[in-house]
Amino acid sequence: MPRHNPPLRLFGEVMGLHPFPLRLRQARIALRGEQDVPPAVWGVSSLSQFRPRVGPKLWRGRFVVARTALVTNLYNHTQTPIAAGWSVRKTQVRDFRGRRLTYDSHNGTDFSIPVGSTVTAAAPGRVVRLASEFNRGGLKLFIDHGDGLMTCTAHLARPLVAVGDTVERGQPVALSGYSGIDALVTFPWGTPHIHFNVWLDAEPVDPFPHGDATSMWRAGDLPRPAAREPGSAEPSAWDADRVAEGIEACLTRSSRERIAAIEPLEQRGAALVAEMNYYPTRFPRRISPYASTKGRAPLLDLPFSPDEFDGIAFVDDL
Repeated sequence: MPRHNPPLRLFGEVMGLHPFPLRLRQARIALRGEQDVPPAVWGVSSLSQFRPRVGPKLWRGRFVVARTALVTNLYNHTQTPIAAGWSVRKTQVRDFRGRRLTYDSHNGTDFSIPVGSTVTAAAPGRVVRLASEFNRGGLKLFIDHGDGLMTCTAHLARPLVAVGDTVERGQPVALSGYSGIDALVTFPWGTPHIHFNVWLDAEPVDPFPHGDATSMWRAGDLPRPAAREPGSAEPSAWDADRVAEGIEACLTRSSRERIAAIEPLEQRGAALVAEMNYYPTRFPRRISPYASTKGRAPLLDLPFSPDEFDGIAFVDDL
């Protein structure tokens, strides 16, 4: 952790427990569900999320493999129906390598790293949203990289940027933690990690190469961190009418009203993308909020500082 940052507070910042009454209400959503949102689904196979050889070291701020981010869950290419609830079971799973390093509803990449690590921008862009939801990934930071490409880093401890900031590739944007209900129910055997989502045209995509799909990492198959590079990205072209149509497609009135009240347009659009992806059962129809988008391209780097990390390793290879 950079020396100029005050120390992280374990149960405050790292787990994201404050304000506690709000976090308790949000935890109940994961356990019981709420309007238009079924509860999370757990089972014996969910115990695979406990990694006693890995978790305690990361909680103490130590590497398991020197200067290496451990990939502990990949994008599942055989997702179970989300209408049944967010499933942390392993009933039908296949990662981009054809292996089983994932779980039913996982639609991102989990990079397990020491608590307090520096999280950086994977590409130039603009911060369009910060949100903290104990039931859905804890503290999350959303960056628009242009052309309908957005990344989200979840389970953060402390943001280092604000909504509206323009960020460069490799710029520090947050300190890692393990905020959210996941940490509370798995401590200390669960692995502190950053859940890294890549959304293209408002849909979750796997940045790793799979099938005929090209890698979205600049380094190819195995992402590497990048030093800070000057440069910016043109913001995505949001379509106000399509954003409004997407909001109206939401089943939940309170969510519609909350998102519709957000200004400016890019932040309203980002909130819509977040809601569609974190609460997909609220959207019987998914409408892209963009006027135009582009396809997959190798634009991303590992979202960690090269001062601290060299690359990744898959935990099932250790």
